[in-house]
Amino acid sequence: MPMLRQLARPMLASMFIAGGIDALRNPARLVPDAERFPALADNPERAVRIAGAVQVTAGALLATGRQPRPAALALAAVLAPLTWARHRFWEADSPEQRQEQLIHFLKNMSMMGGLLIAAADTAARPSLAWRGRHAVHTARHDVALAARTAKATARPAAAAGRLQGKLVC
Repeated sequence: MPMLRQLARPMLASMFIAGGIDALRNPARLVPDAERFPALADNPERAVRIAGAVQVTAGALLATGRQPRPAALALAAVLAPLTWARHRFWEADSPEQRQEQLIHFLKNMSMMGGLLIAAADTAARPSLAWRGRHAVHTARHDVALAARTAKATARPAAAAGRLQGKLVC
């Protein structure tokens, strides 16, 4: 399985690295898409550059396997608004444009699914939730064992104490 991850992560990240580099080099091309978001109205070119930098950075982290889960989440967070802004198939004028935009929209949704799988992939290590449940289970087991041990040794210890008291007197 590690070999599969070593191949799949760079493949998934390649699209984001290329798109991020393009956004950093040619932000003007993407500014109309960024202007669809009222919160970015002040400086849409800066927002495009920031999104491009996130794509390059997170894409490189995902491709190299360094912090792949947060990197995949960051890429998914960038991909969702990009997909909504750039591939609005429901607004297309012609059937050909609608079909092309629908294909791009579905491609991005597929990539989003891959990113979410990558974000959930623990690389065969237990998740934090499992580790937490396991720690609670282990602690309960240890407490129960200590209680049984204390109970089992209490009677013989009391009997030894009584016997010792009789012998000393």
